[in-house]
Amino acid sequence: MVVYKICRDKFAHSLTASGVANRWNRKDEFVLYAGSSISLATLEMVAHRSSIMAQKPYKLMAIEVTDDATIQEIPAAKLPKNWRALEAYSHLQDMGSVWYWGAKSLLLKVPSAIVPQEFNYVINTHHPDFPAKVKLLSAEDFTWDMRLL
Repeated sequence: MVVYKICRDKFAHSLTASGVANRWNRKDEFVLYAGSSISLATLEMVAHRSSIMAQKPYKLMAIEVTDDATIQEIPAAKLPKNWRALEAYSHLQDMGSVWYWGAKSLLLKVPSAIVPQEFNYVINTHHPDFPAKVKLLSAEDFTWDMRLL
């Protein structure tokens, strides 16, 4: 399986996680977020960045995950009704923390809050399978369509 992430050029040459808290993880939980498609990765970046500096270089990262990698899925039906709202972050971070520290799967498959019919993948970079089952395929230049910004 190949998943996608868009980020600034300076962060695109290794699969390193910052440990910054987000929807599905708390601070110091080192995960990568990736979209199931390039278009979803694009929408996620636009939605989560207060300002995209289009004049700065960005990269589209293609990340390969081996077919035998373990995946836990959280279907939308198992989420609270307000799961797409900022107010639900605490609850979703709790769910993500249980997954992260339990280390039963390398990936967490979650619905996108932007397009709930599509999926994002949260990758646990501290999972024992990470080095063998996840690799950076490419990091190519990504040019923003200014209509999105």
